[in-house]
Formats: sequence, C-alpha cells, structure tokens
Amino acid sequence: MTTYLIAVPYVAILVALAVYGLHRSKLVYLLRKYRSKIAAPPAPIAKDAPFATLPHVTVQLPLFNEPDVVDQLLEAVARLEYPRERLEIQVLDDSTDDTRELARAKVEALVRRGIDAVYIHRHDRTGYKAGALDYGQRMAKGELIAVFDADFLPQPDFLRAVVPHFEDAKVGCVQARWGHMNREHSLLTKIQSLMLDGHHMVENCARYGSGKFFNFSGTGGIWRREAIAAAGGWQHDTLTEDLDLSYRAQLAGYRFVYRVDHVTPAELPEEMEAFRAQQFRWAKGTVQTARKLLGRVWARKDLSFSIRNEAVFHMTPHFAYPFMLLLSVFLLPMLLVMPAGDPRTLLLVDIPLLLGSSGSVAAFYVAADVTQGRSALGALVKLPALMALGCGMSPYLTKAVWQGLGGATGEFVRTPKKGDKTAVKQRYHARTQIPWIELLLSLQNFAAIGVALSTGHIIAAPFALMFAMGYAWVGGSVLRERLAFAAKPAKSVAPARAVVRTQAEVPALDASRTSLVDELEPVAVAAMANTKRSATDSLSV
Repeated sequence: MTTYLIAVPYVAILVALAVYGLHRSKLVYLLRKYRSKIAAPPAPIAKDAPFATLPHVTVQLPLFNEPDVVDQLLEAVARLEYPRERLEIQVLDDSTDDTRELARAKVEALVRRGIDAVYIHRHDRTGYKAGALDYGQRMAKGELIAVFDADFLPQPDFLRAVVPHFEDAKVGCVQARWGHMNREHSLLTKIQSLMLDGHHMVENCARYGSGKFFNFSGTGGIWRREAIAAAGGWQHDTLTEDLDLSYRAQLAGYRFVYRVDHVTPAELPEEMEAFRAQQFRWAKGTVQTARKLLGRVWARKDLSFSIRNEAVFHMTPHFAYPFMLLLSVFLLPMLLVMPAGDPRTLLLVDIPLLLGSSGSVAAFYVAADVTQGRSALGALVKLPALMALGCGMSPYLTKAVWQGLGGATGEFVRTPKKGDKTAVKQRYHARTQIPWIELLLSLQNFAAIGVALSTGHIIAAPFALMFAMGYAWVGGSVLRERLAFAAKPAKSVAPARAVVRTQAEVPALDASRTSLVDELEPVAVAAMANTKRSATDSLSV
C-alpha cells in the first residue's frame, strides 16, 4: 500500500511534466514549419522619408530608482533615427532617490539639443509600472507608443525598422527580440540568456508564425495607442501588466508582430537574489493573468481550439515548478520503496517519461541557440546547469504560483540594474526570502544520490544530483550575496532636491496637457521652444 501511495503521485507528476515538455517540442515544430513567415519583415523607413507621412511616436521610459543606468538610457533613445518633429520622449520617473535629479538634468540637456523630451514625476507609485505608463499616455502626443525599461538600449534604427508594420491598421503591437549585454559575465547570466532566448527565439517565433496569441514583453516594443484604448488600457491588477494587456488587445481583434531579426540589448541580473525576485514577479503575475483571462479566452468560440489551447500553455508554464518541487520531495521515498526497474519497465515507462520531460527541453534550447547561428553543442553543455537552476528555483516560484492564485496583486519589485560598473557601484540589491527550504532539499537529494546508486536506480542518480546541485546553487548563492552585502560599508546616497521655480520661469504649457501637468508636484518645470513647431514643448515634474 505504501508503495502505491508514493508511486502513483510520482508517476502522475512525471506525466504532468512530460506534457509541458512535449508542448515545447510542438513549439520547435511550429518554429521550423513557419520559418519563412517569421523571417519576412517589411522594408525599413528611409532616412530621407518625408516626415509628414510618418506617424507621431512617443517613447515612454518608466523609471524607479535607476541612477546607474538613466544617463545611458536617455542617450540611446536620443540617438533614435526618426524625424524630431514626429518624436516625443517621456521620462516617467517614480523614483524616490537622486534619479530624479539625474533624469531631470538629462532631459533638460536633451531639450537644449532640440529634442522633444518631457520629464514626469508622480506623487505616488499607484499601479507601479502600469500606472506610470497609463499616466504618461494621457499626456502623450504619439499615435504609437514605444516602451523601454531602464536597462534597455534601443538601436538607432529601431523606429525605422519597426514602425512600417503599423501601416496595417490591425497591427496593435510589434515586439522586438531582447539581446543580452552581459551574457558572458557568469554561469548565471549564460543560463539566463539561454532561457530568454528560448522564449524569444522559439516561443514568440512559433506563436507568431502559426497565428497564435503571444505577448508584448514589457519593453523593447511599440504599441498602437488605439489598441491600448480598445483593450481597456493599462491595468494593474496583475504583476505582468504586459501579458494582461497583450491578451486583451488580441481579444479585441488586434494582431501582434514579432521581429526576431531586430535586437534591443539589455542587462541581465548578475546576482542570484535579483534573478530570484524577477522570476517571482513574472511567475506570480503570469498566474494572476491566467486567473483573470483564461476564462475569457475559452469563452470566445470564434477563436480556434488551437489558439485557446495554446493560451493555456502560455499562461500556465510556471505550474511546472510545483511539480518539480514535488518530484524532488518524492524522489527519495520512491527510491526506498520501489525495486530497481527491470528492462521492460525501463523501456516502456522510465525512458519515455524522461525523454518527454527532459529530451524535449534539450530540443527546445538547442533550437533557441541554433536559430541564432550558435552551436547546438553549446546549448547542450549548458543544459544541465539550466535544469538545475530551474529545480533550485522551484520552492520560491511555487510560492509565487500559490500567491498568484490568491486575491492580492502584490508589490511590483523592480530588478536592480548595475549599468556601467566602471563608473559607479551598484546601490540597490533585491531582497528575497532566505532559502532554508532549498538548503534542506539539497541535503535530501544528496542523500537520494547515495540511495539511487546503492539500490540500482542508475537513471535516478543524475536527476537526484541535478536537484541537489540546483538547490545548493540557489541557496548558497543567496546566502553568499547576503554576507557580502552585509560586509560592505553603507554607501550614502544624496537625497533628491526639488528645484522650485517661480511662475515667471515656467513656460506656457500646451492647453491639452495643462490639466494633467497641474496634478504633478510643484517642482522644476522647464522647456525649450522647438523652432519647427508652433506649440511649446513642456518639461514637467
């Protein structure tokens, strides 16, 4: 009886993981099937194109305490190749530190260069990033809205390459691929880059090519303003406002485009705790979005079964983490009560399940690397570490899934950025739960290795090692980072100063924007008249 109580849930967990694994194989198949459609972008806008024919674009830059990267971000956006008469830059700064001073000064410098740049600071962080984007959009001039997070550096030709897609009135959003500036920094960043490449090179490409729903990734893309409005606008009842709005826009009838050939470089978290905090937010928010929207998707009988079915896998991938956690917990008792499998059991049960859950993962990430011109061997070499990291993250992300099923939205915890490490030291560090559970599970799975070898469960031994190493990696890294941070002397950060100006120093505001700007706190407001415009541009805090 005890054997069945352990074996039945163990096999059920393996089957569930195999289902998610086989779905990855399906995405690889779709990627290959629709390769020609994915690689067919329109011609970019010519540099000498008449600006009167081009749509007005607003570039939104949501910030929160990003002093180490704000300058490089604004400088990169200022280099975008697009007519200045048709381009507006919005700095949406919710910061509480001296990012406000730095961002304001940089915006003033851009205005002096003749660039239409606006600095906006809210009284509070209501709605976090979604709230900031919504607030800025009410003042935006553009019919197209581009969004870049603080650590993204758009290439100069980004708008020229992406804007032509919007000649089709049904295109609601265009997402470009993420690049990784610090891919080679450490094993952690190498694994993160492979994970994100799997999402961008396989998932997004396969869904776009086959006509399924996929999502704006929160940054590195452009929205049609009308599509945002038709979908109900930015909402902040989930921690993944990008996924939420993406599905609502596609349910409203808009089509999304993915540009795999256009890359926007960004920074990967270099600390385990920062990565952990980021993944927790993504996992919890995705489950919240599934709870909010999956019912609506399945109620739409005008959508094909394949679109609705793919939406289930798209919004529930993080449920694999509770299954992985349970698998690691059940592994040791399973090894103790089950005899080593005979050849028939090995052939008919064990190997198919292992191939379904693990072999498909290998195919998925090999495809992600090969489609970029990288070697398949490089992906295979990193695969054990990638799977170990996923196992090590499973307890904390299981908690995220559980919270996502609950009612509270939770706090939007940003990912700390380091920026130019030669110029400044990183000021902010993410803080997550101390990983005692991971360390205990590491000990249990190290014990499982010995049991597997002594009882003849040879296939189970490398998986027990993978669990043990993954838990030890995550738990040990977090503790090491905590100790290293505690040993450093505190770095003082000068508080932001509000530079108040008299009314005589404040230039006239566009009438359409005055009511909203007046809601902002009464600190520095400055602008420079653009000689090519009849209206006065405003720099507002």
